[in-house]
Amino acid sequence: MKPTKDDVIAFRLRAHHLDRRTGAAGLLDAAGRCGVQDSPPGSALLALHARVEGVTRDGLDAALGRDKSLLRSWCVRGAPFCFPTVDAPVFTTGVLPPDEAALRHFLLGAGPAVDRLGLGLTEAVDLVGTEIEDVLAGRRLDIRALGAETAAHIARGLSKKRRALWEEEGPYAAGQPLGEAVVHFCVRVLTLRGVLCFAPRGGGTAPFVLVREWLGEPIPGVAPERARAELLRRYLRCYGPSTRADFAAWLGVRAGDAGPWWDLVEDEMTAVGFGRRTAWILTADLDALTGAGPAPKGVRLLPPRDPYTQLRDRATLVGPRHHRAVWKTVGDPGTVLVDGGIAGTWRARTSGKKASLRVTVFDAPLRERDRKALRAEAERIAVLRGAASVDVAFDIR
Repeated sequence: MKPTKDDVIAFRLRAHHLDRRTGAAGLLDAAGRCGVQDSPPGSALLALHARVEGVTRDGLDAALGRDKSLLRSWCVRGAPFCFPTVDAPVFTTGVLPPDEAALRHFLLGAGPAVDRLGLGLTEAVDLVGTEIEDVLAGRRLDIRALGAETAAHIARGLSKKRRALWEEEGPYAAGQPLGEAVVHFCVRVLTLRGVLCFAPRGGGTAPFVLVREWLGEPIPGVAPERARAELLRRYLRCYGPSTRADFAAWLGVRAGDAGPWWDLVEDEMTAVGFGRRTAWILTADLDALTGAGPAPKGVRLLPPRDPYTQLRDRATLVGPRHHRAVWKTVGDPGTVLVDGGIAGTWRARTSGKKASLRVTVFDAPLRERDRKALRAEAERIAVLRGAASVDVAFDIR
C-alpha cells in the first residue's frame, strides 16, 4: 500500500481538526489529540482557535484556572504544553523517559552538571524531589525562586566538598550556582512524575504549584507502559504514517531510545510506502488514510510551534528550500496554512489596541480569496491578542 501525499495531508488535517473547526464542546478533544505547545506564551490559545469555534482568552484561562479541565505543564521535548487534565497520565507518565540514558538526552545539558557533582541524573531528580514539596507547599513560585530556595535547602544536607561544588557558579547563566541549575533541570522531570504543574500566568511569570494541591488530588497512577503506548497511538493518529526516528525526534529522545514506546504498539501498526521510505500507521486507521480523499480546502494562521507543524517529514508541508524560514532554532514565525500546505509565514506586533501582521508568501502571490480569508483570520487573531484592529501586509519571499 502506498498512500498519496494528498491522502496523508487530508488524514492529518482531519486528525488535527484543521479541516474544519469543531464546536466549542470539542475544546478538550482538540487539546488532547497530541497536546498543544504553549511556547512562546500564547501559542496554545492561537492553536486552539485554529481548531475550535468560539475560543477566547477568558475561556481558555477558565479551563486552565477555574475549571482546571486543562492542565499546563512541561511535556514533550521539555516544552510547556496544555492538555486535558483527564489525559494527564498520557502527557506526563507517558512522556517520561524510562532510563538514565534516555533521560540525559531528553534533558540536554544536564549530564555535565550532575557528573561534576558525582551524581546520576535520576539520583539528582530524587534528591530535588525530596525537598521541593516542602519548599512549594501552599505557595506559587516561578522557576527562579523555586530553584534558588530548593537549591538552598539541598545544600544544607550535602558534604562540605559537594556543597562547595553545588554553590559555585555553573556554566548555564551568569551568577547562577551549579546546584540551582540542576534543580531547574530536575523540575522538568518532576513535572513528568506528576509532582508539579504550572498555575496560570501572572505578572509575566509562570508559577509552579504542587499538582495535588492544585487539583485537590494526585494525577491518577497509570502503568508507564499503558501511558507510553497511548502517547504513541495519539502521535500516529496525528502524524502517521511515521517512523520510529520521527517519533523519537518529536518526543525528544534518540531513535535508539524509542523502543519502550514503539515496541508496545508495534503489533497494532501496518507498514506503508510513503514517498521514498517505509512508514507506519495504526492498522485501525488504514481505511481513514486511504479514504481521506483530497486535502480539504481552507486557510489558517497557525502560531509558532503549532502541533501540525511539529511533524518531522517537513517536505510534506513545504519545499526544502523554505524549511529554514519556517523552522528556526529560536524565534519561529507563525505559518500560513493554505489547503493543507505551508504557503508562507507570518509575524505580528501589537501596540496598544492596534495590531500589524506581515505575511511573507512563498513562491507566488496568494489567490484573492485566500488573501481575503487571511485578513478575516488576522482580525480574529488581533482580538485574541487584545487589539481592536489589525493592518495586514503581504510580501513574497
